[in-house]
Amino acid sequence: MRLQHILIPAALVSLVAASAYSEETDRYRLEKSDSGFVRIDTQTGAMSICEERSGQLVCKMAADERAAFQDEVDRLQTSMKAMEERVTKLENSLSARLESKLPSEEDFNKTMSYMERFLRGFMGIVKDMDKDDGAQKT
Repeated sequence: MRLQHILIPAALVSLVAASAYSEETDRYRLEKSDSGFVRIDTQTGAMSICEERSGQLVCKMAADERAAFQDEVDRLQTSMKAMEERVTKLENSLSARLESKLPSEEDFNKTMSYMERFLRGFMGIVKDMDKDDGAQKT
């Protein structure tokens, strides 16, 4: 029984690994050229120039692809730098706006004084109205 618990998962893992290996080996195709080989990525269409050195196949991106790749890297770096500068500018602007909207301690105390006077006056009016209602009922 324990043997089944080990063999079944191991078989499943090996099947998944075999299918992944199969996909990976089908992805690239080697074609013989005058100076070595050309490796073609069947999914992206990218090509690499390969040559045999010390019994190993060494591949490099084709020159035109390397230039396109470098151009894309440069464009992305420029875009990233511009975004970082914009974020910094927005953060500074937001920070300045938040600080400028907060009232000073003096302004806060002055506002509280106005509110206190308003509420005292309002409560005085309510008391006067209650007195008038009590006088009219008798």
